[in-house]
Amino acid sequence: MRKHVLWLLACGLVTTAAWAQASSQSAGPEDYGYLLPSERNTIEVFERTSARVVNVSNLRYARVGFFSFDVTEVPAGTGSGFIWDNDGTIVTNFHVIQDADRITISFKNGKSLPAKVVGFDQRKDIAVLRVKPEATRSMSRFPLADSSRIFVGQKAIAIGSPFGLDQTLTEGVVSALGRSIPGFGGNTIRDMIQTDASINPGNSGGPLLDSRGYLLGMNTMIFSESGASQGIGFALPANTINRIVTQIIKNGRVIQPSLGFEPFDSSINRQLNIEGVIIRVVADGGGAARAGLRGTHRTRNGDIILGDIIIGVDDKKIRSFDDLLNTLDSYQVGDTVKVTFIREGKRRSLPVQLVDMNAR
Repeated sequence: MRKHVLWLLACGLVTTAAWAQASSQSAGPEDYGYLLPSERNTIEVFERTSARVVNVSNLRYARVGFFSFDVTEVPAGTGSGFIWDNDGTIVTNFHVIQDADRITISFKNGKSLPAKVVGFDQRKDIAVLRVKPEATRSMSRFPLADSSRIFVGQKAIAIGSPFGLDQTLTEGVVSALGRSIPGFGGNTIRDMIQTDASINPGNSGGPLLDSRGYLLGMNTMIFSESGASQGIGFALPANTINRIVTQIIKNGRVIQPSLGFEPFDSSINRQLNIEGVIIRVVADGGGAARAGLRGTHRTRNGDIILGDIIIGVDDKKIRSFDDLLNTLDSYQVGDTVKVTFIREGKRRSLPVQLVDMNAR
């Protein structure tokens, strides 16, 4: 069996690629008469939406010479992004802008502007940037497709900057839905959209659109042995993007529902051959503490007693902390869930009210 390698699509993998610009005058609808309806649809979507797609450049500072105190900017790669609103908000993948000392956004009209990071969700590989509002004031946002009403076989149009070649369109179909794919840092991203539209390094952060020009998702990664497209690409669904981006714009961060405890590293589970989430420490005042869940502790004799082992939330089976995080994504802070756990070899359940994991 051939081994597949998961490639994140930021052009940091292809740092020497130069991105080309070609100026051409758009044809009008009267010139499309000889084309098939499907071709006319693709052209119309591109001409109506492509100005909202941007190139994102990741620049880092490097010292010039070993003994020099002078620094210069070094291109660390490029990716794609898209305009979220007319207040200067740009959405892209976190891995596109990771470790950047400076970020530049290039628009279809040739203008380039510096961008600041508003916030990000590393676990979902989403970053929110901002340029001066005047740059996007005249542009409307992408209408969002309902990710729960996407169909396998429907048209999928990707626009982005593969290998730095901005304003590139590729087309395919939605190949599958509900994929669970290891994302940035090894976290599993669930409900990913699979597409055969050609996606390559540099497409990261660009939009995946339907035949109406609605946002299906954000192109994020591919399965490939060579690093180039092999017809298996994955996009974060629009519903997930909308939820995360809205939180970041409003709060500057993501509000992640939590039970209110710290788990052990998964290596402990492997050593002890335990499936579930072992509670290491229960946070004071959190939902777990109020419900009576127990953390790991040491007896007077020095013996270590493992904390409660969470194995279920409502009707969802929990095998790992990654499972727990993804399951709690569908809830809100303040909701109460039934937590099933193992204590002293016995299966028990308790209602637990969810708290904000990142609350200060």
